[in-house]
Amino acid sequence: MSHSENLYQIIWLSRPLMQAAEAIVEQNLKGSGLTVRMRAMLEILAKKGSLSVPEIADHLHIQRQYVQLMINETLAAGLTEKRPNPRHKRSMRIALTESGNATIRNVTAKEMALMQQLSDSFDPAAIDTTLDVTKRLIKTLSARTAKPTP
Repeated sequence: MSHSENLYQIIWLSRPLMQAAEAIVEQNLKGSGLTVRMRAMLEILAKKGSLSVPEIADHLHIQRQYVQLMINETLAAGLTEKRPNPRHKRSMRIALTESGNATIRNVTAKEMALMQQLSDSFDPAAIDTTLDVTKRLIKTLSARTAKPTP
């Protein structure tokens, strides 16, 4: 296969890769009370700190209305809380509660243990190259559609 055909395959294999990864995440969440989408909210807040719904939507590249539904779930579970937004009176910031912070730390610790096991079966240079190529593809393709990159 040519390089361009291989690149095409990489792009199209991203969907089954994400589906397989999501299935593993979902399996690991059993008994935690979390859904995959609640976990996504907790992770973005753990990485970025308190954010408004529009900011979360921008980071995740999804619609604000969908983010609001996801946030409502985490608020109801006591994993997140609303805080005042100094830049906008009506748009509250969403932040992790102590429970939410502990929950996402536990979930990601389990996931990172699995990643450690998986990474041991790959050449570190291949992982670095794959990460670089993936980031460049996202940036290049996003620029062609005028969507910001993550």
